[in-house]
Amino acid sequence: MQTMTPSFLRILFFLCFVSQSTFLFSQKYSNEFLNIGIGARAQAMGNAVVANVQDVSAGYWNPAGLVNIGLVDEIQIGAMHAEWFAGIGKYDYLSVAMPFDDNQRVLGVSLIRFGIDDIPNTLSLYESDGTVNYDNIVPFSAADYAALFSYAQKMNIGNGSFRFGGNAKLIFRQIGQFASAFGFGIDAGIQYEIGKWQLGVVAKDVTNTFNAWRFGLTDAERDILQLTNNELPINSVELTRPQLILGFSREFAIKENYGLLANLDFQITTDGQRNTLVSADPFSIGPRIGLEGHYKKLIFVRLGANNFQQDTDLGIDPFWTVEPSLGLGIRIKKIQIDYAYTDVAEQRNNTFSHVISLQLNLKRKAK
Repeated sequence: MQTMTPSFLRILFFLCFVSQSTFLFSQKYSNEFLNIGIGARAQAMGNAVVANVQDVSAGYWNPAGLVNIGLVDEIQIGAMHAEWFAGIGKYDYLSVAMPFDDNQRVLGVSLIRFGIDDIPNTLSLYESDGTVNYDNIVPFSAADYAALFSYAQKMNIGNGSFRFGGNAKLIFRQIGQFASAFGFGIDAGIQYEIGKWQLGVVAKDVTNTFNAWRFGLTDAERDILQLTNNELPINSVELTRPQLILGFSREFAIKENYGLLANLDFQITTDGQRNTLVSADPFSIGPRIGLEGHYKKLIFVRLGANNFQQDTDLGIDPFWTVEPSLGLGIRIKKIQIDYAYTDVAEQRNNTFSHVISLQLNLKRKAK
């Protein structure tokens, strides 16, 4: 079967954003671009990293993990670029974190953009006399932006190490000249390490995250939507419900210089019934599984699985699908390069993508 061209797919995205505009205000799956995941390491491990993330990417996954940057007295910079759906959707990430107060606390900033560019605006394709004028087609972009400001601190409790942190996040979403939204939310996370076990908990959007949408359609565009039997969008507020992620991790020493890290996360959503392993209303639970083998913590091999869903075909009993992933990593002095080969939708749709991320460690000068 012939694959769809990028230009045709962009038209499909355009139809989703404009002619089905009522979906924009559904509270379910709100701000879902922030659930895709950042960093090739996490993507290769099925996004199961809440308990053990210890680098600059913790600002996204679990801000409590940023404390570990202070243990090595380094400034860390992380970046990622990924392309979904044959390069139509572009996902970019940049972050920096720095310890202070004698390395007891860490501050971080993360920037995220997920966008679909060059979507053809066909609302003005026809002239008033009914003729087609392709010169009226003007491309636009639909993009989501987020800025996360993170803080983390460490405390010693009993025989274990306790870390906690939080995010204040600003959200901006824009669909060409048609619509835009501003939002604000708060995340909180903890990590607890005892022996070879690590536990992590992240509460996202703990106070609910509000996106205030504003639409800027012209009178002519409103007339076209009405003539094509589409509902006219109105200024509204979109609500992102809280979710809780529980993570468990353990390090296994196989033999000298070799080790294995096993991870298990549970994502608990509160926005209604979802197609997950445990599906209920309002709570649904989806597991994430990740493995990371390493040699001297310089060379890494990773496997993961998440997004367990039940599917069906006509005439066939329901069956379960899963998004598998794998990847590699290498650390060369102060630079770490990670690669992931992962799925972003149903496995049978062959939507596997390549993800590459880079991390740079800068040693701070002694006082």
